Amino acid sequence: MSNAPQYRIAVLPGDGIGVEVTRASLEVLREAQRLVGGYALDFTELPAGAFCYKETGEALPKATVDEAAKSDAILLGACGWPEIRYPDGTEIRPQVELRFILDLYAGVRPIRYYPGTPQVLANSGARPIDFILIRESTEGLFASRGTMRNDAAAGETLLITRHTTERLMRYGYQLARSRKAKGHPGRLTCVDKANVFSAFAFYRSIYDEVGLEFTDVEKDYCYVDAMALNMVRKPWDYDVMVMENMFGDILSDLGAGLIGGMGMAPSGDIGDEHAVFQPSHGTAPDIAGKGLANPVAMVLSAAMLCDHLAEKRGNAALGRTARLIEHGVEAYLASGQGLPGDLGGQAGTSAIVEGILAAMEAHGAQ
Repeated sequence: MSNAPQYRIAVLPGDGIGVEVTRASLEVLREAQRLVGGYALDFTELPAGAFCYKETGEALPKATVDEAAKSDAILLGACGWPEIRYPDGTEIRPQVELRFILDLYAGVRPIRYYPGTPQVLANSGARPIDFILIRESTEGLFASRGTMRNDAAAGETLLITRHTTERLMRYGYQLARSRKAKGHPGRLTCVDKANVFSAFAFYRSIYDEVGLEFTDVEKDYCYVDAMALNMVRKPWDYDVMVMENMFGDILSDLGAGLIGGMGMAPSGDIGDEHAVFQPSHGTAPDIAGKGLANPVAMVLSAAMLCDHLAEKRGNAALGRTARLIEHGVEAYLASGQGLPGDLGGQAGTSAIVEGILAAMEAHGAQ
């Protein structure tokens, strides 16, 4: 019997193409684990999402939450379906519910351009786009959603607390520090609207206070409207940025647009005890079941899961697995074998996975 450490991964495939890209990511993850070795992964598939709600009346069953909470990490496919909604008309979004249930306060959105894919910005030149947007995921304008509504008006209240913001800032500074050790600038940009709202002045003051612990990390400030401009004009100037929930919801989509779209954008929602990894895209009902979905965002989310476990569990083999998966994606996209449909190509899900697997195998044999 092997003495290699084993990690429990809860898998929630979701709806639509969520199921397809989840299957693809597991294929890549299993092969990367085989090539690297030194640990084992135990996957448990759990129900959640719009069709789960349609069948059972629950989008996120308690049994799913309980089992997911006992896992080492959670891999979540896209959830939701246009015709299936809650009685109040809102979308089925268990991914949002999980953030609140598991206290996943740091929404981590890597934005990285991969050579071989179409360039969105005409003036990008040889400068790489490679930054991480951190979105606070439990407060801001999401904290009080749906609390005030009648026939005359509706509203939500912005909430920023010291407890959550201190943890968020510390996570951001630590991430910037770790990236600095890998050759990145080591800069954390505070994105807010502190010139207008006292809540954001409070937010910025906590950024400053926590920053006193990280003298090796460069400090930077930017109002959210200016950041929307700068992300288009000069995204390569940024390393790590941290922002409120709604601002992050908007700017993370802008960031994905800079690198080709949501199909290229992985994400993680991370807390002190739990972490969920998922693609940033939706369930794409128009192509669901046709084998056309771009699996890259989900595959890269699986790499993020490995990186997270490598740090939390102190297992370097998991970090090597993440690098191998990233190499497989990068090598495949750069090879010219075929781009996914959302990037203007004709390659389907299976062909992309096969290309990534082949690139990993070739790299692993070196």
